[in-house]
Amino acid sequence: MVHGRNAEATDAAVKRLGDRAAGCVADLADPSAPQILVDACLGAFGQLDGLVNNAAVLDRSTIDDLTIETIDRALAVNLRAPLLLIQAALPHLEHSAAGGTIVNIGSINAYCGAPNLLTYSSSKGALMTTTRNLGDALGGRRVRINQVNVGWTLTEKERTLQRDEGQPEDWIERVPEVFAPRGRILEPQEVAAHVLFWLSDSSAPATGQVYELEQYPVIGRNRISTR
Repeated sequence: MVHGRNAEATDAAVKRLGDRAAGCVADLADPSAPQILVDACLGAFGQLDGLVNNAAVLDRSTIDDLTIETIDRALAVNLRAPLLLIQAALPHLEHSAAGGTIVNIGSINAYCGAPNLLTYSSSKGALMTTTRNLGDALGGRRVRINQVNVGWTLTEKERTLQRDEGQPEDWIERVPEVFAPRGRILEPQEVAAHVLFWLSDSSAPATGQVYELEQYPVIGRNRISTR
């Protein structure tokens, strides 16, 4: 089941995936959307075996320009929506033949984050605690939940964001080595491969784990180049 806010983009993704895919358009900022999405999945496939919480709001914010709207938007999509999706999906995940799995897409910013990523970092930190809490709470119910804390990734949204903030067209070729020791940042397909591992039985019986998908140690790193 492919979820998106844009009907055209969602339909295009479904067509790329073929006959075994279906789509559902809903805005996860709306608290009714999680149940709509779960019902659509059950209607299309008759069962629900896995859930990937990937949607996120990446608004820029600092303590000086913080607004109630910015806080509410980040928490609504980055924390409330995953909680409500898990709640709606849980009765069906519990009855999955292989045991249901949940993968939350977090961020390395959950540990601190840049000064202008205050609400985003805070919401991802809360999601990380949620993953660990539910990993403990759901273990006896045969539902696994893990989180992938993803580093800087070259998504289409990131390209647009960098362009809107005045970066040159070739900014991706100028990413400082401190952020990309291997010479480039992550690609979406690389993230997808890791998510599939945590979604599949190959990662069993691990649950309540937070996996850092980054090309350097996140904690305790000396950021002075060795070259």
